[in-house]
Amino acid sequence: MSAAPEAGPPIFARTRRNRSGSGLSGRETMLLLIPALLPIVILSVLPLVRGIYLGFTDARAGLNVPTTFIGLDNFRALLDDELFVNSFKIGVIWSVAVTAIGFCFALGLALLLTQNLRGRWLARSLALVPWAMPAVVVGIMWKLVFQPQAGVLNEALRRGHIPGENTDWLSSFSWALPAVILVGVWAGMPQTTVALLAGLQSIQDELHEAAAVDGATAWQRFRTITLPQLRPVIIAITTLDFIWNFNSFGLVYVLTEGGPAGKTQLPMLFAYSQAFEYGEFGYASALGSAMVVVIAVALVFYLWGRLKEAK
Repeated sequence: MSAAPEAGPPIFARTRRNRSGSGLSGRETMLLLIPALLPIVILSVLPLVRGIYLGFTDARAGLNVPTTFIGLDNFRALLDDELFVNSFKIGVIWSVAVTAIGFCFALGLALLLTQNLRGRWLARSLALVPWAMPAVVVGIMWKLVFQPQAGVLNEALRRGHIPGENTDWLSSFSWALPAVILVGVWAGMPQTTVALLAGLQSIQDELHEAAAVDGATAWQRFRTITLPQLRPVIIAITTLDFIWNFNSFGLVYVLTEGGPAGKTQLPMLFAYSQAFEYGEFGYASALGSAMVVVIAVALVFYLWGRLKEAK
C-alpha cells in the first residue's frame, strides 16, 4: 500500500510567503518615485535654488554678460530702495485687506448656503464661478466695469444721480487700490467659502439643538459653538489666502500694471519690472528671496497654530 502524499504547508503560510516575497525593496520604491519626483526637482527645486543664488550676484539680462558674486549687496540695497519699501507696504495692505474682507463675506455666504433654502444647489454652483475664471479674464472683465466713459459702474452712478459718475477708478490715486482690493475679494472669496462651508457641514446639529434647548440665542450659538469648531479651518484658509494674495501678479497686472504712480505696485509687480523691464535679474532675485522669507514667516504662524490645536 503506497504512502499517502505529504501534506503541503497551510494555505495562509504560502500566502504570507508570497506577499512578503513580492514586496518592493527600498531601492525599487525609489526607482518608482523618480518619474514623479523628477519634474518637481527640475521645474520647482532647481529654479528656486537658482533664483536664491542669483540674489547674491549682479546678474543682468543679455548674452555673455559676466556675473559676479556680490554677497549681500542686493539685500542691503533693498532696505534703501524706497520703491521696494513702498511696494512691500502696498503688498501687506493688499494681502491683509483682501484676506480679511474676503473672509468676512465668505463666512456670511457660507452660513447662508447652509440654510435649507430653495435653489440652494444653484447658489452653491454660482458661488464657484469667480474661482473657475482665469485671473486674466477676471481682470479684463472688471477693467470694463471700471471703464470711466462706458463702464457699468459709472453708468449705474449716472442713472442713479450719484456723485462719481466720471471717476476713472483704476487711474485715481485715491481709488485705484480700493478698486483693486474689491476685485481681489470677489475673485478669492469662492475658495474661502468652500472651505468654510465644508467646516460648517462637519459641525454636529446636536450641539446647536442642545444649546437652543438651554436658551442660547443664535449669536451665542455662533460665538460659542460655530466659531470654535471652525477655528482649524479659519487658521488654515486665512493663512493660505494671505500667501496667495501676497504672491498676486496676473490680476493686478491686467487691471493697473502697478499704477498709477506705483499706488498698486505689489512686490511681485516690482520684481517683474526690475527683471524684465530693467534687466536686473540679480536684484529681482533678491526681491523674490525676500518674499520667500515673508511667506515662510506666514507658514510658521500657520504651523504654530496647528500645533496648538493638536495639543
